[in-house]
Amino acid sequence: MLVLAVVLRASSGSSKHRRAARTGSSASAIGAHETSRKSAAARVSANSKTAEIARLVALGKPIYCAGTRGKEVALTFDDGPGVYTHLILAKLRKHGVRATFFIVGCNIPLLPGATRAERAIGAVGDHTFTHPLLTSLAPSEAEAQIARTQTDLARSSGGSVFLFRPPYGAHDASIDGIARARALLEILWTIDSADSLSANYARIEHNVIAGMHPGSIILMHENRGQTIRAMIAIFAALQRKHLRAVSVSELLNDDPPSLAQVHAGGHGCGVPAAGAVDSG
Repeated sequence: MLVLAVVLRASSGSSKHRRAARTGSSASAIGAHETSRKSAAARVSANSKTAEIARLVALGKPIYCAGTRGKEVALTFDDGPGVYTHLILAKLRKHGVRATFFIVGCNIPLLPGATRAERAIGAVGDHTFTHPLLTSLAPSEAEAQIARTQTDLARSSGGSVFLFRPPYGAHDASIDGIARARALLEILWTIDSADSLSANYARIEHNVIAGMHPGSIILMHENRGQTIRAMIAIFAALQRKHLRAVSVSELLNDDPPSLAQVHAGGHGCGVPAAGAVDSG
């Protein structure tokens, strides 16, 4: 009888352990599913034109920032893809940081698969085909620059393209009208890292970190080695400031700018009068 009792207790204990193991496995599975669900939702938000994005497109004005009620910012990288693209993608993946890439259309064939990888880590946008000063072109030429990249980028990245950034931040009523007619949301920026002005990594870090606050859209370039070097310090600053880097579309969906901000342009986002002029 004593032996039987010991065996029963042992069997009962094993059953409890098995139930506990199953419960733990279920909890882990639920947690993994929730993480996967949130990641999928982020991808949809980043790469789908939501009602909020459509509302902003309809205003026909460039966007310099989001609202300031959240805890998110948007890191943006212009002029790729290029020789440093694999490095910036590796850093972003390693640190779980999302970003937006404004692509020059003629660069797309230089690095096959890059724009699809960039879309997967955030979002991609149109930065014209050869990076000209659009305001110096005839309207038909400017539209051709934008249209060709919109088409090529959609094909290469595997999804629709609804974000647009004019080279050098140069735009006028004609460029704004072309963007709106093509259902593109024109994105400028709150903070210029000055990496296109030959700033070294320390200056890039300072420029970005000093100005970084909820709703900021940050201008950088993926073809600058000094920018890649500055990333680790910028990621650390995001953590210190309790901010999260998301794609531009996620930022604008989560905390859109007010109508007054949009109509005020850069001034409504605290950008100096000449702040949206980029040298590259």
